[in-house]
Amino acid sequence: MTQTTETPASAEERQPAADRVPGRRRGRVHRAWFVAAVTFVTIIGAAAFRSLPGLLIDPLHQEFGWSRGTIGAAVSVNLALYGLTAPFAAALMDRFGIRRVVAVALTVISVGSLLTVWMTAAWQLLLYWGLLVGLGSGSMALAFAATVTNRWFTERRGLVSGILTAASASGQLIFLPLLSWLVTRYDWRPAAVTVALAALAVVPFVWLLLRDHPADVGQKPYGATEFVPKPAPVQGAARRTLRVLFSAVRTGPFWLLAGTFAICGASTNGLIQTHFVPAAHDHGMPITAAASLLAVIGVFDVVGTIASGWFTDRFEPRRLLAVYYALRGVSLLFLPMLLAPSVHPPMIFFIVFYGLDWVATVPPTLALCREQYGEDSAIVFGWVLASHQVGAALVAFLGGMARDAFGSYDLVWYASGALCAAAALMALVIRRRSAVPAPAVPASVTA
Repeated sequence: MTQTTETPASAEERQPAADRVPGRRRGRVHRAWFVAAVTFVTIIGAAAFRSLPGLLIDPLHQEFGWSRGTIGAAVSVNLALYGLTAPFAAALMDRFGIRRVVAVALTVISVGSLLTVWMTAAWQLLLYWGLLVGLGSGSMALAFAATVTNRWFTERRGLVSGILTAASASGQLIFLPLLSWLVTRYDWRPAAVTVALAALAVVPFVWLLLRDHPADVGQKPYGATEFVPKPAPVQGAARRTLRVLFSAVRTGPFWLLAGTFAICGASTNGLIQTHFVPAAHDHGMPITAAASLLAVIGVFDVVGTIASGWFTDRFEPRRLLAVYYALRGVSLLFLPMLLAPSVHPPMIFFIVFYGLDWVATVPPTLALCREQYGEDSAIVFGWVLASHQVGAALVAFLGGMARDAFGSYDLVWYASGALCAAAALMALVIRRRSAVPAPAVPASVTA
């Protein structure tokens, strides 16, 4: 009997449908890039609520007579919940799917923002903007981007995480000029309604276009050599989230990552995003001009974060983090000398420089979480992000208190610059790990 030799094409035809779909189809764009695009648009739409707090401080102070410390406290609750909700949201995505969690989160954000239109007391600001928007935004945090990246990509993860991180800055670029114009021309209430509508408008895109796993469409993750079946829903999301935390806190790298990221949040969301506009206004700069400078930070943040993702695929993440924090600290030390009634070239240089560094720390931090914690990395990153937001919340509150007490933000700028120098040193002492640990095995994870 003559044995026939099977051609590659005929062999592929007899494979199961799911197995013969390659990680990257020749001549076609992999579905993972479409999922990443939908995620990018979703984060942009949700970024409207991230753009508003700094614009509300002066209007709420003038209308209701609330102190900047009181308003800062509501922003602090929002920022803290944004971080503390993230790890539970990552586990809920494993239980109920990405689409359901994100759609519910956007709806909660919309409701919370709309309710602020009718508030008359400070506790209502704490409830609506602090609690509701904080819980909703926490489920839309970077853990969402980390989950999408981990499920849909095995290659180009650094680049993709950089692109998705940059989406928040892109949303800031889109919404900040619009919201500052609404606040200045009309009132803060139309701006709050705009935030609510923007969050609600994204829900159909999430529900119709986002998919939870490559197996849902019969594909491999981008760059994978083997088909990955969709895992069964993970029961006990809260228990798993806490179990991963208890495992991670026994390791040295977790505390170093959490500490550096807390300083990252303190020097970005808590400091610049919350207090830059009122600080510039203290020096006579119009609110619209200061908000436009924040939007320009968003432009260069996109460039810096995508570039950081590219660098993370090629260079040592620890060293990248050290460089990013050191440069950020130096720039903050110069900021008090640059604030003035008008925009001048040195201020523009600061804005460009700071924008390139704004969230460039995210891709290398994500890479270090994956290196240290493997399959649990998205949840661990959620807890690391919680520290980021706790740092942001503290500075959002303490910055307002310092302004009330000293009549100036100068002390806050200098203190944040010193903290960034400490973060640079902390990043350098994170030990590399040669092998990825098994998930949720505390005894095998060492510092």
